[in-house]
Amino acid sequence: MTDLTQNLPRLRDVPKGWLAALVILGTVAVLDPPQAPASTLFTAQALMHTAPFILFAVLAVAYVKATGAEALLARAFEGNQLRMIALAALMGGVSPFCSCEVIPFIAGLLAVGAPLSAVMAFWLASPLMDPMMFSITAGAIGWEFALLKAVSAIGIGALGGYVTMAFMNSPVFRDPLRPTPAKSGCGCGPSPFSGKPAWQFWGEAQRRETFRKTSVENGMFLLKWLTLAYLIESLMLAYVPAESIAGVLGGDGIGPVFLGALIGGPAYLNGYAAVPLVGELMNQGMAPGAAMSFIIAGGVSCIPAAIAVWPLVKPRVFTAYIGFGFIGAIIAGLAANALL
Repeated sequence: MTDLTQNLPRLRDVPKGWLAALVILGTVAVLDPPQAPASTLFTAQALMHTAPFILFAVLAVAYVKATGAEALLARAFEGNQLRMIALAALMGGVSPFCSCEVIPFIAGLLAVGAPLSAVMAFWLASPLMDPMMFSITAGAIGWEFALLKAVSAIGIGALGGYVTMAFMNSPVFRDPLRPTPAKSGCGCGPSPFSGKPAWQFWGEAQRRETFRKTSVENGMFLLKWLTLAYLIESLMLAYVPAESIAGVLGGDGIGPVFLGALIGGPAYLNGYAAVPLVGELMNQGMAPGAAMSFIIAGGVSCIPAAIAVWPLVKPRVFTAYIGFGFIGAIIAGLAANALL
């Protein structure tokens, strides 16, 4: 009894994704015993199906980290402002950086006078797409959806950047920074956006260790959240009638697109976990436009993305950031209905 009591606090150390999956599977095993092995099998098969995409994404990001290619991102914030916004949106859409890594970099840029317009473009595009997200989206939903989402991410970043530039002297964007920008505190260490890339990294022990560590961390991260997502997907298939999804979020009009964007923020899971769930909703009748607006609005307003913006700028600028994401999600949703 004493040993059991002493071990109970260790539950706090179990990652929330794994803990949620275990709780869900245990609940299903109690309430509907035949469904538990069926859901377990479904989850394993789905993970096997997406394994090549996961492996490619993990190795690609590890290579970028080990070589120090992140340093190239800083060049997007130099030169003519019109070009700067376009490059910042593009780099935000392809850069594999977590929100806490972005905070010290952006804080430094803002402190030395980098225009808010370019920073806004990067902020909007960054949480929507990266190499891992593209690979997972392509595997779970399809290449066409993944490509359109990538283009939409860059487009939304550019939209927000150029609108910010046009209204830079308005009350919304004038004097945008908080008096003392908050620090990340997430343990990511110093900003990775400095130095020269070393493309042949394997000759240096420290870079090899970065490659190994990044591969393991990202691999476990994706495995954790995709396991939870596929488990929930199996339960959706078992218990949620397809007709109800099609009735609410089906069709080509603006209504499902608007609704998808509206519920995307509060209903959003981890970005990688949301992808297979949205794919299954589409299989059950969710319109491509509603799926696109849901996944984009949720990506912009989710907690990790919001944390990268909130500590640095005043609430009115943060509100503009959320507004750009919502409007961009609707535009992207309408484009998805027309093209997919």
